Amino acid sequence: MFSSPAPWAKSLRVVIPVGVLALALTACSGGDSGSGSGSDAASGDKIAAVIKGLDNPFFQAMEDGIKDADPDATVQAAADIGDTTGQADKLTTLAGQDFGCYIVNPISGTNLIQALTQVSSAGKTIVNIDSPIDADAAKTANIDIATYIGTDNKAAGGKAGDFVAEQVEQDSEVAIIGGIAGDVTSGARVDGFKAAVDGKLTVIQESAADWKREVALTAATDIIAANPNVKAFFAANDDMGLGIVKAIENAGRTGEIVVVSVDGNEDALESVKAGGLTATVAQYPYAIGQLGVQACEAAAAGDDLPETVESPTALVTTDVADDAIEAFPQPFEEFENPLEK
Repeated sequence: MFSSPAPWAKSLRVVIPVGVLALALTACSGGDSGSGSGSDAASGDKIAAVIKGLDNPFFQAMEDGIKDADPDATVQAAADIGDTTGQADKLTTLAGQDFGCYIVNPISGTNLIQALTQVSSAGKTIVNIDSPIDADAAKTANIDIATYIGTDNKAAGGKAGDFVAEQVEQDSEVAIIGGIAGDVTSGARVDGFKAAVDGKLTVIQESAADWKREVALTAATDIIAANPNVKAFFAANDDMGLGIVKAIENAGRTGEIVVVSVDGNEDALESVKAGGLTATVAQYPYAIGQLGVQACEAAAAGDDLPETVESPTALVTTDVADDAIEAFPQPFEEFENPLEK
């Protein structure tokens, strides 16, 4: 995930209909086309992936996308969202093995730098997905990142802010609950939200809830008690958004306070349909995982990769919740795939 498309990003784009997205992604991963999966490609390269903790459904979907695109890919995950050392150890172990491409989704911008130095010095392909590796740290360590694939998080936060501003009266009080303090992804989403509501709404409090539902529940409970006029919440991920929804329910104010989050996990889509979350800005970890495999296979085939691939987002409200649920884990709207030939 990243804050905004890099200005140097290449612009090769192909719009594909949603109905053929799964086929398009699968086609790149081999199937009957003769190109084979990542482990059977003509180059003989195998794919390893190290992602964040599978305690979060977002990263479960990401793992599914990787494995569906290449069943032979090796996927390792951190124990949880705070397991920076454990995640790095997993990559260090894989770095010495016979893989040609490494898909990495770091917990922080720097926790995988040491392990990636070994990967890069061996001339292996590195595909960075979802959370960006710190560019300065990578440059200092002479790490070559083949491509970055992820959400424009600032734009995602902006979509949420625009929607909230339409739902409540001018100058209404709103609160923000972000992820881990200092996290790049959370910061970008929060910045995008605040920019969208600037001059329209009043942000009364901003708290960090470590991406966790129970922490957000506690934070939102305190905010509601201290600020009875709060009209809306923005949460930097769905799990925290659902914690806020529970806090509002506990306070007996269901339907009175707007709640918008980011991710588009299946339980969040169901909550939108049921009238819990007001909306979620869906991103597609399943597609991000598949795009990561596509990038590895394109690199193995000698193709040039865009420096940045922006994965899709879509605002899901009650009126389109059924469409989003039916298409899940795929996008329910068209998106531009620069890796599709």
